[in-house]
Amino acid sequence: MLSVVVPAHNEQDYLEAAVVDLVKGLRTRERPFEIIICENGSSDATGALADDLSSRFEEVRTLSADRPDYGRALRAGFLAADGELVANFDVDYIDLAFLDAALDLVGAEGGPAAVVASKRSASADDTRPVGRRLVTAAFSLVLRLGFGLRVSDTHGMKVLRRVVLAPIVAECKFGDDLFDTELILRTERAGHQVAELGVTVRDTRPPRTPIIRRIPRSLAGLAKLRIVLWQENLAKLRR
Repeated sequence: MLSVVVPAHNEQDYLEAAVVDLVKGLRTRERPFEIIICENGSSDATGALADDLSSRFEEVRTLSADRPDYGRALRAGFLAADGELVANFDVDYIDLAFLDAALDLVGAEGGPAAVVASKRSASADDTRPVGRRLVTAAFSLVLRLGFGLRVSDTHGMKVLRRVVLAPIVAECKFGDDLFDTELILRTERAGHQVAELGVTVRDTRPPRTPIIRRIPRSLAGLAKLRIVLWQENLAKLRR
């Protein structure tokens, strides 16, 4: 079975259409599936919409958290998943072509433990404004030089093998924007293969957080993550 995790915070304008389209699209594929809506700290009608969708579609269920945290919502959804394979989508960016290609990769004999959708690979088409593309490029450079990341991107859509990745998901300590990055870094450091597929990226709505606010937050988070990973590695060496 395939589990699809969809974080949702204040998504009353997007959630219903996204989930309905996702259900319809997945029903055309010859694979049982579940959709887990991870509502987190919404102050609008998102929670009620999620509950309504779970009552209308047998494949849909809802998790709720009392505070907004994208990364912890993802983590909760991954840990609650029942499928052998777990994918995640954002409400405003669902790409079933990526899902099909990633499932083929992960499901192949000797396939990777995870496949990430890359905005930075040679086959990607990133049509976002230049400022956002530059921030992504700088973030990727920091991860490659400062953390040894081998893939070109960590954020966004993914497909994971649950039996391999569930212990690593449980080990992740950071939420918000850092969860994706921590998960992929830990996966690579555990010796598991991570593949990437280039995707087409288009903005369908204005960013929720201005770039000027995200940059210092991301840099501070990366510094904390670097310290945690270094401390853990040092502890292993001392055993």
